[in-house]
Amino acid sequence: MKQIMFIALALLVASCEKPILDEDIHSEKEANVILHMTQFEQVSFTRAAQDITELCSRLNIAVFDADGTKVKTVVQKEGDANYGTVALTLAAGSYRLVVIAHNCDGSATITSEEKVTFPNNKVTDTFYYYGDLEVTDSQQSYDLTLTRAVAMFRLVLTDEEIPSNVAKLKFYYVGGSSTFSPKDGYGCVNSKQTEVRSVADDGIYDIYTLPHTEEDVLTKLTVTALDANDNTVKERLFENVPVTRNQITRYTGSFFGSGGGGSTSDGTFRLTADPDWDSVNGYTF
Repeated sequence: MKQIMFIALALLVASCEKPILDEDIHSEKEANVILHMTQFEQVSFTRAAQDITELCSRLNIAVFDADGTKVKTVVQKEGDANYGTVALTLAAGSYRLVVIAHNCDGSATITSEEKVTFPNNKVTDTFYYYGDLEVTDSQQSYDLTLTRAVAMFRLVLTDEEIPSNVAKLKFYYVGGSSTFSPKDGYGCVNSKQTEVRSVADDGIYDIYTLPHTEEDVLTKLTVTALDANDNTVKERLFENVPVTRNQITRYTGSFFGSGGGGSTSDGTFRLTADPDWDSVNGYTF
């Protein structure tokens, strides 16, 4: 009787220790589908493509069957062997493939073809691929080109000096999304996003959101300078900030009123090229 109980206990412990993961780890010799995340899409044909693994530290991949049921998921992170190359074993048939490349502290959750969420609802520079995957019995290899999913808001402070008691800047903004629909290519919920940044020596602060449409707005963006005890030192409100996927909206000006070049408030617009993003839309405040 004791021996039977010992065996049962051992089996129970073994089953508890086995990770419940829907991840396939195959060598390329065993797999019949090989995916290479090699680059991201650039609008301008004059720009060279860049390896997506140089831009993002994590990859989340999901495969859905014709009924929309998730049949495979794969998680990779920077430092893993063969990071950027995924080997899968799939039965012959038609599938939908979703790939999310990002820089979050943890994995994105691909719930369906229309819903992807990120750890703590934090949005980083993010790229995606969504498309059909036709699988045969023979091994197939695909080079996938990913598209940037986010818009960036960049605050550039021209203040000659930041008050010594300012420890960080808090960005609270509404109008964008922190949840993504790969099928549509846009954000799919109305989110309230908060990001905190330490004081930057260069005065540049970048935050991200997932636009709902090609031309979207952050209806309210509140930037608060905080001291080490989270007391407010200075606060500014920006309304109806335009955001576009794969574009940077840059606001430049004096936040604390201590002068510096370009500290105007006439809403001057200028458009300049950027080597990584499609374009930069620049404003002064």
